[in-house]
Amino acid sequence: MTSKDRSVAARTATAADIDAIVSTVTTAFFHDPLWGPAFPDERERAVQAAAMWRLYVTSALRYSRTLVTPDAEAVAVWIPPGGTELTPQETDELGPLLVRQAGAEVAEAILTINDQLAAAHPDEPCFYLTLLGVHDDHRGKGLGMGLLAESLARIDALGAPAYLESSNPSNNARYQSVGFTARDTITVATGHVITTMWRPGR
Repeated sequence: MTSKDRSVAARTATAADIDAIVSTVTTAFFHDPLWGPAFPDERERAVQAAAMWRLYVTSALRYSRTLVTPDAEAVAVWIPPGGTELTPQETDELGPLLVRQAGAEVAEAILTINDQLAAAHPDEPCFYLTLLGVHDDHRGKGLGMGLLAESLARIDALGAPAYLESSNPSNNARYQSVGFTARDTITVATGHVITTMWRPGR
């Protein structure tokens, strides 16, 4: 199956989609093997994680590269070459936000993970897939891979490479099926292994 075969209806997200995107990302990563345990209190996880996701999602909209399905059932948050996930001011705000939401220990652990991810980021300019998620209510419909395929078609039209971090090993084969190859691994303090993946420009 080619990336074109998997395509779904997609549009560029706007500020009006923020609440829906945050809801989708929060459910999509609630049980993620990296980002789930990062917020260890399951009773508070959704609220705590949503605050962090909102900061990242809102910031990424400044690039107009976030794609969603028509009702934001699936979302792909991309940072373009030369871009950053957060502005300098937002980067300064992240630590205090996490402390307020989840406490100093959780904040320190997440900031350490972020530092590890940043250190592994390739030097070559590329499109960076920071978040790809499907709302729990819409899993199993092919929306995530379809949205990824549509994203990659647009990136391919520019001849640009793409990069991502796979926090869930069960997704690695899916990414490989659309042209990504494993680049490196990152081991976080819990022992969980993240796989970084690269897709050359076409």
